[in-house]
Amino acid sequence: MELLEMKGIVKAFPGVIANNHVNLSVKAGEIHALLGENGAGKTTLMNILYGLYQADSGSVFWKGEKVHFHSPLDAIAAGIGMVHQHFTLIPTMTVLQNIILGLKEKGYPFIKITEITESIQALAKRYGLAVDVKKRVSELSVGEQQRVEILKALYRGAELLVLDEPTAVLTPQETCEFFEVLRRLKSEGHAVILITHRMAEIMAISDRVTILRDGSDLAVMNTQDTDPASLAKLMIGSELPERPVIEPHKGDAAPLLELKDIVVKKERISRLAISLQVYPGEIVGIAGVDGNGQKELAEVICGILSASQGTIQYDGQDITKATVYQRFRRGIAYISDDRHHDGLVLDMNLRQNLMLRKYKLSPYTKHGCLNRNKMDEFSSSCIGKYQIKPPSPGIKMRLLSGGNQQKAILAREISEEAKLIVACQPTRGLDIGATMQVRSILAEQRNRGAGILLISADLDEILSLSDRIAVLFRGQLMGVLDNGAELKTETIGSMMGGRPLAEGETTYA
Repeated sequence: MELLEMKGIVKAFPGVIANNHVNLSVKAGEIHALLGENGAGKTTLMNILYGLYQADSGSVFWKGEKVHFHSPLDAIAAGIGMVHQHFTLIPTMTVLQNIILGLKEKGYPFIKITEITESIQALAKRYGLAVDVKKRVSELSVGEQQRVEILKALYRGAELLVLDEPTAVLTPQETCEFFEVLRRLKSEGHAVILITHRMAEIMAISDRVTILRDGSDLAVMNTQDTDPASLAKLMIGSELPERPVIEPHKGDAAPLLELKDIVVKKERISRLAISLQVYPGEIVGIAGVDGNGQKELAEVICGILSASQGTIQYDGQDITKATVYQRFRRGIAYISDDRHHDGLVLDMNLRQNLMLRKYKLSPYTKHGCLNRNKMDEFSSSCIGKYQIKPPSPGIKMRLLSGGNQQKAILAREISEEAKLIVACQPTRGLDIGATMQVRSILAEQRNRGAGILLISADLDEILSLSDRIAVLFRGQLMGVLDNGAELKTETIGSMMGGRPLAEGETTYA
């Protein structure tokens, strides 16, 4: 039985058709993957289903009846729940308060907390979503917070769950537990739409997959009848770029970057306490669940945050007190994890964003006057070298896809002068084609002799690119591992969960 059918969905924004007569059907009791490049229209389609956007044309059928959701309230009332990549929980409230927030329970406003608690606990037990309903959300791990989001949707009667990049913030162990939850939901007759860029997850958990390309639905197939390479080729319209070539690391040089007993405090709480070295021509991967000090580590190296204790040695000099600009001029490049907030100026055009680092420098300026010809030459070379695909260099950044925005940041930050590259979540939210391009760029820089600190929530990315892997948990360094064939993901996963590496230990069963 088709639980959901979306027929001929069209949605246009200024200058772009996000959905061009898209069709999608989902059966009860199936896990349906939605796959496509950045800008292919996946999120727009789901926002239409959830009532956040209104389609220009087309129809939505729910349980065989034509429906029109004017808001998420309508979708929730019908039995559709959506768990966004960035959770929408209130940290200072308890799990129970978050789950019933906005609901008028029986007896409202004098609700029976005991009965509600028992009902939520029964629901949690039924689907294997173990969580303490009395705890504040701020006290929960990321995996537990995700369970709360799913519980919240199920408590509201969701028969279809839309999950946007649900494993992006989970450890490998949490991902396995999460998949068990999805299988249990499926066995109970629930439907799941899974938006993910991770091919291995699609192959492991989904029943069918719909592929979107350039705003249109290109293909629908049973997962068991395909393979990752075929899916990737359909998604991007060509063969995948080759995997980056990592040349053998020469570790006989002095450290390029050395952090000594660095402490960063926020709100009187030590968020970061770490000592670490990065050598020229190596990639040091920083593994850990989001929110465990990775952002603070990147920002203290680049000068955005000040260290309350410790020293930072870079290229033989103490830069602990140096400004952001001084560090950049000495060859430290920064790729932010939040391209919209502090990576780009969205209302400026592509050409202007590419020049943000260089407009003060010769030959782009002389006696305070900009040389627009040189600026245009530089922008054009960046667009060609990094395969940025804008309608024109004068387009506003906010109108470009996430992949093109990220490649613009790479083009601006990485140059021959960059000796140290701090790459914070450089492929977050990118499709597989754009991801491979970004990884190749980082590998090329490493091979030419740059030192790279790669902060990523994608463990596969860390393992495929890094020479050494450091694991952070609650701002503390759990250990540093040499990357090799004998290294087990279970080792890293347990360290990500707070287990320090014993002295002399490299792997464990």
